Amino acid sequence: MDVKKFISEHELTSFPVGLGGCRTSEINDDSCDYDVFVFDGKSGQEVVPYENEFVMIHHASFSETQSKQLLQYDKLQIIQDDSWELRMLLSKINQKHSSLYTDSAKNSLIESLFCCQKTKESIQSSDVFGPCWQKCAAFNLADAITSLNNLRVSPSHMLDLLRRLEKNQINEHISIVSQTVGIERATPPLLERMLKSTIGFSDLVEKNNHSQTIKRKYEFFVKNSRLSDCYFYLGWINKENFLKIKNALNREQDHIHILKVAFDLEADMNLVEQQANLIQKSCNDILGIL
Repeated sequence: MDVKKFISEHELTSFPVGLGGCRTSEINDDSCDYDVFVFDGKSGQEVVPYENEFVMIHHASFSETQSKQLLQYDKLQIIQDDSWELRMLLSKINQKHSSLYTDSAKNSLIESLFCCQKTKESIQSSDVFGPCWQKCAAFNLADAITSLNNLRVSPSHMLDLLRRLEKNQINEHISIVSQTVGIERATPPLLERMLKSTIGFSDLVEKNNHSQTIKRKYEFFVKNSRLSDCYFYLGWINKENFLKIKNALNREQDHIHILKVAFDLEADMNLVEQQANLIQKSCNDILGIL
């Protein structure tokens, strides 16, 4: 795909622009979209179909301070940068590379612990979203382990990357992710149901055509018999969208119906609490190492 042509046709030539994500890494496949970062001082994402591909436009700002987001800019392929601001930002990110990954990992661990606590509180109060919080805790633990291995968080490739990591004190907790995410339940009929609900939830929360790329990823995974990777990917997407509305759950009780399928939620609350305890212990163990 001609990224410069895309930028011109979508009137983005006034801003610094970089290409990132899977397409600029050694880990990509035919299902990967094009992640175009436009430094226009805005926020949010939108998916645009272009030349039989999908382009995810990430609106970005030079004043960004969150380590997780800054790492998404790392190693951007500069497409347009007349002011040299993007070059300077990438240079600063490169200098702080290691500390950014550590900070991002710590934030993910803290978020995971928060989700574990919310799981337990929800179970005690009979809040229907308890199992959702447990799923989020597991995926945040996966994010943390990925970051601690200096790897970019990429949901469609993450499970495969985690499988390949060498054994050490931190990576041994990958087994807890595997136990608590639910990937062993992945079957084609279940994934088809999860896809429909994940798309529905994405449309409710994001409203940015992300569902088009979600479907494309699903089709790629199923075609290549990568059912566990598909399950992980769909769950991770739901985690991100669930956390976007975490402060409005009391007004969104009806969302549980779509989330039961999208997240493939566990009905046994005793098991959900046990899984939350396992995740909590892993997070505390890793924080004790850092």
